[in-house]
Amino acid sequence: MLISIVAPCYNEEEVLESFHTEVQKVAEELLPLGHDMEFVYVDDGSRDRTLHVLQRLADLDARVRYVSFSRNFGKEAALLAGLRNASGDCVIVMDADLQHPPELIKRMVELRAQGHDQVIARRTRTGDGMARTFTARLYYRLVNRLVDVELVDGVGDFRLMSRRVVDAVLDLTEYNRFSKGLFAWVGFPSTTFEYENAVREAGRSSWTFRGLLNYGLDGVLSFNNRPLRAALYLGMGLLTVAGLYTAWIVGAALVNGVQTPGYVTIITAVTGVAGVQMVMLGVIGEYTGRIYYEVKGRPHFLVKASNVKRAKDLIQ
Repeated sequence: MLISIVAPCYNEEEVLESFHTEVQKVAEELLPLGHDMEFVYVDDGSRDRTLHVLQRLADLDARVRYVSFSRNFGKEAALLAGLRNASGDCVIVMDADLQHPPELIKRMVELRAQGHDQVIARRTRTGDGMARTFTARLYYRLVNRLVDVELVDGVGDFRLMSRRVVDAVLDLTEYNRFSKGLFAWVGFPSTTFEYENAVREAGRSSWTFRGLLNYGLDGVLSFNNRPLRAALYLGMGLLTVAGLYTAWIVGAALVNGVQTPGYVTIITAVTGVAGVQMVMLGVIGEYTGRIYYEVKGRPHFLVKASNVKRAKDLIQ
């Protein structure tokens, strides 16, 4: 069985060689069991010497395949490029910073042999701060009430997928991609195991608070239209409240005579309704923007350099 390791890379010059050494060790251990391995690296427009390291690794190891983007297109595009370029009977997606322990590959292969199409590694939150843990759990509890698929806290891209799962994911050609949700949406028999969170080997994470927030919003908006329906319900609710308030004002005027309206009440009502309107316009704008990008049909990424003969096929 051929196993493809897909590893997106962004400014991973300091850790790439260490990562490749570790996965090479696992490959040597699996070879006597009848499993060969290829390594598919995707340089997501790194600003350091990541591409040069990949070129050197390709010269030293014929199993290395790399694709380098013309600029930074984001991790979702890098994952897509890696999956398109992976030719294995199964594909393992993992980060190149060694936060996804390579020694877990063997366990994934063992579970795959039991008939599972997806073998998912779930990270525990050991070592995370209380605030981050609470925020993550609150997010997943909220998002699972909204989206059409189940997203599990601690489950990310680190997983093994059979060829039919990979092909199913590649058939989903949408521009606005949220891979964690896509992997859950395609289904197929799956199993999950837990592993302890590992410390980043070198360098620093490219994820910022703003990036994580945008990623979380992608998860909410990519798999449902409930925020739009919520806008309808909220509008109907405000209309009902306004009608009841109007009836109360008219009734009070008939009983007690016309009185000067409350200044605070008016300002509060106007400000509150205006705030709700802006939020709903933002939600509608997000969906409209996604339609805009889908209709334009631009490629997910452009390739600057590659040792893959089918490089033209990747520019999609």
